[in-house]
Amino acid sequence: MKLKMFMAVAAFLVTSIVSAYSVPYYNKDSKTYTFKVKINGSEREITFKGSTSGTAHCPPTADIVEIQSSCGWVKVKNGQKVTIKDGCLTVN
Repeated sequence: MKLKMFMAVAAFLVTSIVSAYSVPYYNKDSKTYTFKVKINGSEREITFKGSTSGTAHCPPTADIVEIQSSCGWVKVKNGQKVTIKDGCLTVN
């Protein structure tokens, strides 16, 4: 019974990540940033951890979103790499 429940939860988490907008990033700042995202007509948030590279996720899936950093709104395609420096997000 516990195994079935674990498998169901694991499947849900994998599906959630797969169906989310994702953006690979390199954050040159030591600060973790949470930026506003306009995605499919609604606003969400996406978090980029400080002094690291990785992939940030935000549900739901979209081809292009707008992310607001301290330097304004930037259009970013799903899977497109970005860099964060001094609070500004730039597309590579």
